[in-house]
Amino acid sequence: MITIHTRHPRDLEHQSSRKILCPPHRCLPRIARMRRTIIIGDIHGCFDELRELLEEVDIRPDDLLVSVGDLVDRGPAPGDVVSLFRERPNSVVVMGNHERKHVRGIFSYAQEITRLQLGDHYAETVDWMRTLPYYFENEHVRVVHAAMLSGIPLADQREEILCGSTRGERELAALFPDSRWYDHYTDAKPVVVGHHVTGREPMILDGRIFGLDTGACHGWNLTALCLPGFTVHSVKAHADHWSATKRQWQLPVLKSKPWHDSTWLELAQATERFTSAADSATQRWLEALQEWAADLQSAFPTLVAIAHRVADELTADGLRRHPAANVLFQARNGRLDQTSLARQCPTPRRTIDLAAALGLALDELPN
Repeated sequence: MITIHTRHPRDLEHQSSRKILCPPHRCLPRIARMRRTIIIGDIHGCFDELRELLEEVDIRPDDLLVSVGDLVDRGPAPGDVVSLFRERPNSVVVMGNHERKHVRGIFSYAQEITRLQLGDHYAETVDWMRTLPYYFENEHVRVVHAAMLSGIPLADQREEILCGSTRGERELAALFPDSRWYDHYTDAKPVVVGHHVTGREPMILDGRIFGLDTGACHGWNLTALCLPGFTVHSVKAHADHWSATKRQWQLPVLKSKPWHDSTWLELAQATERFTSAADSATQRWLEALQEWAADLQSAFPTLVAIAHRVADELTADGLRRHPAANVLFQARNGRLDQTSLARQCPTPRRTIDLAAALGLALDELPN
């Protein structure tokens, strides 16, 4: 564990502060007896590292625990991380761009994994995420996930910039095309952020900018800043969790995709794309998926023949009452062939449902 201590945050210099290897309660006998604010960088589901870091800082019940956001995605245990902050009194979580993605239903691979990891608790966890503030401020410091602009009260800042959404990043790039937002931060009060990985060590600039995302989910460090002493504490990550999580959850994520409602072209393109990066078990399942899709489409001639037979056997009233009425009327009028049936059955679900209506059972998606 590394502790960096100074009397005022302005005494800290980026990557060059004097490092004192000693427990914080020995270095800071007076501050240790005070109620502290402990700010944690991006956790990303790294629960074991979070527990170790809280042990390192000797957190106490009356200490205020603040997360810069991004509790979830990429790591192995997002549910445990969320539960700790939800259940612990004196805890605050600032909205990160990853929480915002879940709230807004913007899904990439990381969010798909988290949804499966949380299982039945996913919906109510997202409801909780909707309540998260976009900033925290006390007498010592401001905390936002990604960035802020000088001279503007926190309540008037754009949420997109505070949390580091894609739109917020674009706005910052337009405002500061040749520099970073913190190069223009002139307010006296220090600001603590996460979002951008600073390397294995936190970014400390002019004692007023503290970047605490030290890449825990990538196998680097999880970092905390303790106030009012402005001491920095880090623990080493146990593994490159994101790489391991991507491999572990690839097949479950693929199985959870809405293949039944994908068009035949979408299904073919997706399976081809995923096969190149799949492990052997996933490749076997993708092959089975491709065979399933091919078998469904190969049933089109049989479905056309059955539709013609049924249409010939039913009265006009029977056709109107039949669950496959549209297809049967096409057959009765001589307008049903494989091409027209394909237009009626653009997805696996439509094909299986039509087959069931005609009395033909087709195979379901492989497990």
